[in-house]
Amino acid sequence: MSPSSASRFAAVDLGASSGRVMVGRVGPGSPGSPHSLRVEEVHRFPNTPVRIGPTLHWDILALYAGVLEGLRAAGQVASVGIDSWAVDYGLLDADGALLGNPVHYRDRRTEGAAEQVWARVPAAELYAATGVQHAPFNTLYQLTAANGTAQLASARHALLIPDLIAYWLTGRLGTELTNASTTQLVDPRTRGWSHEVAGRLGIDLGLFPPLRQPGDPAGPLLPHVLGDTGLTGHVPVTAVASHDTASAVAAVPAADGTRFAYLCTGTWSLAGLELDAPVLTEESRAANFTNELGVDGTVRYLRNIMGLWLLQECLRAWRRPDPGPLIAAAAEVEPLRSVVDAGAPEFLAPGRMPERIAEACRASGQPVPASPAETTRCVLDSLALAHRRALADAQRLTGRTVDVVHLVGGGARNALLCQLTADACGIPLLAGPAEASALGNILVQARAHGLVADRAEARALVARSQPPMRYEPRGDTARWRAAEARVRCIIR
Repeated sequence: MSPSSASRFAAVDLGASSGRVMVGRVGPGSPGSPHSLRVEEVHRFPNTPVRIGPTLHWDILALYAGVLEGLRAAGQVASVGIDSWAVDYGLLDADGALLGNPVHYRDRRTEGAAEQVWARVPAAELYAATGVQHAPFNTLYQLTAANGTAQLASARHALLIPDLIAYWLTGRLGTELTNASTTQLVDPRTRGWSHEVAGRLGIDLGLFPPLRQPGDPAGPLLPHVLGDTGLTGHVPVTAVASHDTASAVAAVPAADGTRFAYLCTGTWSLAGLELDAPVLTEESRAANFTNELGVDGTVRYLRNIMGLWLLQECLRAWRRPDPGPLIAAAAEVEPLRSVVDAGAPEFLAPGRMPERIAEACRASGQPVPASPAETTRCVLDSLALAHRRALADAQRLTGRTVDVVHLVGGGARNALLCQLTADACGIPLLAGPAEASALGNILVQARAHGLVADRAEARALVARSQPPMRYEPRGDTARWRAAEARVRCIIR
């Protein structure tokens, strides 16, 4: 490996609407700054789901082709890391062949699966054992819905999406821990599989290969992969925090010792705190908080919120790919005129999003948005309120207080959302980096190669290389409280 490639790392970052390959270089910095961090997107490719009959699938082969093309564009690197969304998986037969494209988490096959699970393991017991909030698409419910199918009966291995890509690149099987913790089959106290839960539900944990930790080696690229990508020599794949939110939280540019909350924003908003131990109380379950695992033994205590999915679906319906003009127009709309519950299950499925938002406003007796700008303002006000509720509940349930909110991910580019969230929460908000998942991916690789000492140094490196934008809260807290009361009435 040449010296020029020794500090270059390729991050494969797969999102719900697109994938990309980023290259990060960790190198010497200026005096007093031991390292610098530079990142570049070298390839982006679409992630377009495919419906076959009634079932919605991921086009995993197209994604893999995009990964290979991205690695070709990356050039020689010291390591490759892979992160993606959570819960979904591919099944392999005894020969290691894929048994069909993975099913999309937005598919309707899990309807009624939760009730089947709770009949055997009541919801309170399930939460006490796994700490994972209820979401209808959790891997646990997907496997329950697949029970009795020929495909599951033929399976010998189940690989979460990043582990499946890593298997095709290296030929080696493994299950990375941060993503495994979203399956609702891991005990967050032991950081291992919950054999009791799986046994009571008849789920074969032997389908999942052994657990890997972030930073563990996942194997070198296979010879034919080297040939397909033009890479040479020994190029290892490093297990990173393969759940994209875990990678994003690892890259939050918080100063060491800061009392901070985080918002990882994109298709979803993940709002919460970084803890040393899970919170498994009944009150926490009732508030629908999850305990997912992070790097260095941490727990990501958070609530899932529907996020910018609502706006993305509206833009798709309006055939307006550029949100900029609409966001500018929304900034001029009367604030908090109409709000909806941004986490409501009726917004989960694709299609007709503007109409569904209008119907929700009408049903709750609020003014119905009459234009795309008004609908956009309704979405962003509602998201800011959901962020406010989640972070207030997180502090109440953990007994912790926070002084600042770090908002990372794609939402950091939306200045109106950032300002509204600062206003709603009533504390300063630091926005950025937008590419937090890829940065966290790169920094775990850099740590594994001895270039970064620990999580604090990694975060300081992000803060130096990509200083966040600061938003101070403005104005009328009483108006936000009144709007929150409206939403809480809708939820009840």
